[in-house]
Amino acid sequence: MTAPTHRFLSLGAGVQSSTLLLLAVHGRIPAFDAAIFADTGWEPVAVYRHLDRLGDIAGRAGIEVVRVSAGDIRADALDPRHRFASMPLFTLGPNGERGMARRQCTSEYKIRPIKAEVRRRLGYPHPARVPTGVAAEMAIGISLDEIGRARDADVAYMRNTFPLLDLGWRRHDCLAYLTAHGLADTPKSSCVGCPFHDDRFWADLKAHSPAEWATAVDFDHRIRAGSARATAAGQPLRGQFYLHRQRIPLDQVTLHPRQQSPDDTPSCGPWTCPHPSDPSPGREVT
Repeated sequence: MTAPTHRFLSLGAGVQSSTLLLLAVHGRIPAFDAAIFADTGWEPVAVYRHLDRLGDIAGRAGIEVVRVSAGDIRADALDPRHRFASMPLFTLGPNGERGMARRQCTSEYKIRPIKAEVRRRLGYPHPARVPTGVAAEMAIGISLDEIGRARDADVAYMRNTFPLLDLGWRRHDCLAYLTAHGLADTPKSSCVGCPFHDDRFWADLKAHSPAEWATAVDFDHRIRAGSARATAAGQPLRGQFYLHRQRIPLDQVTLHPRQQSPDDTPSCGPWTCPHPSDPSPGREVT
């Protein structure tokens, strides 16, 4: 295979991927043709503000920050006309069985639109076949303390690279680098209504972002019977869906936020979500 002619960054806008973008801006690692952010439509306001800031910083260095999207995950999940991409919601069966729904949202709302953009930039948008030997490098923000999540791409037209592993950097090294360059407040990237949030996130959202808290509470209430499409078709879930692991309405949960180090809260990027709920987490859609 010939050497890749395009270099992209999978930009989740969290700590590690923001560090990679900044390293490229400063010439510490080779520049990217583009940093690609997959927008689910329901990121916290702080993430969108940070993304705008990254766009300004990268733009001055000639690196384009591109936003791609497969839709608004919250609106789509509540739309009875839209196919439901399963979120890892907590389930409570009719006899008290406790479970968790499959996670398809990462593949459909993050990985798939990034791959579509890579194909487009290579000149072979779906359904065109990408010729053998044509490939792009995709830099992914996985640090040394998360090395177990580093995997090869499952498509021939992308080669995953991990510059932070090459540098031997851990997450605290990334935080120190961001802080040294005025980005100490880089937020955690994830959907507002992600079921994997801990009580610290929910308590902070409730106290400091009441509008976003209200959208999460409303979403939690409206997904109680499962897929809006299935419910409209007369096929409601045999049980109930919840955002919180206690499996009670979000606004009725007694939150117990624990103190933790920033190193305890990795972001949920396209290929780096730390929660292995997918039946086959290493598989990617084309």
